[in-house]
Amino acid sequence: MKARSVSIPKFGEKTNEDAAIARNGLIAVSDGAGGGGVFADQWSRYLVDNLPDEPIQNYSEFDNWLDAIWEKFYNEHEELAKAQGGLFLNKFYDEGSFATLVAVWKVSESECRWISYGDSVAFCYDREKGALQHSFTELADFNNPPYLINCKDPLDEKGFRCGTFKTSKTTVVFCASDALSHLILMLYETWQQTQGCHKYDKEIEEAINAQTRNSQYVKLALGLSPDFDAKMKYFLRLSKREVDFQSGMNNHRDKLKLVANDDYSLAVMDYNGKAFDNCIPTLELD
Repeated sequence: MKARSVSIPKFGEKTNEDAAIARNGLIAVSDGAGGGGVFADQWSRYLVDNLPDEPIQNYSEFDNWLDAIWEKFYNEHEELAKAQGGLFLNKFYDEGSFATLVAVWKVSESECRWISYGDSVAFCYDREKGALQHSFTELADFNNPPYLINCKDPLDEKGFRCGTFKTSKTTVVFCASDALSHLILMLYETWQQTQGCHKYDKEIEEAINAQTRNSQYVKLALGLSPDFDAKMKYFLRLSKREVDFQSGMNNHRDKLKLVANDDYSLAVMDYNGKAFDNCIPTLELD
């Protein structure tokens, strides 16, 4: 089984507040929220680096895991905040550090377990069936403020989700931060609609009627209707090298105008090791 991860900062920024890992049958992405608190990039990295090798099964285990690790981060970064002092220190005390988290563990050749907190998303794509499973709710919910893990405050159980993916030799399991997750889910659902599948009609309509920036992306995607399997191969190949990933995401942001400017992260677990092969990334949509 092959696995790899790639993560890049938003255009024009040097600091990447995302973190992604792929190791020992585990893939994960954490999206540090820089809009509040401090040390978002370090908190997201700390969360993925301290995930256990065995899967977290439920909210109670998730809460216990966070309870066992948060204090070390808090104490170390309290000292860093004290060194800066002033408003920075006050912000650390008042707000802490924030991040989302999604993680997937390989349990067997036929199953993965996933957890999520916030709007980073786990996916399972069956290349043979053209079917996409995911850990999120629906497209329009990307417009809502995400649940965030704080380095000093208790979790909210409503923000936690968990489940399983059934896997096979034709599946690829991956996770992504929010902007890329929205792009992938949007491309899948709009492609399904253009193929005559009406399963996502209401979800797409609600996303468009929300009249947000994401609504404009959905409208554009409906007019393009690219083959989703080809797009998945494209993204999987982009994950091979950071320079390719950067080029591909720049293309989707600037040329195709399908995704917001954000940090982008992708971690992939390929069950038979073939999803990364025989597909050369291009700058064209199809």
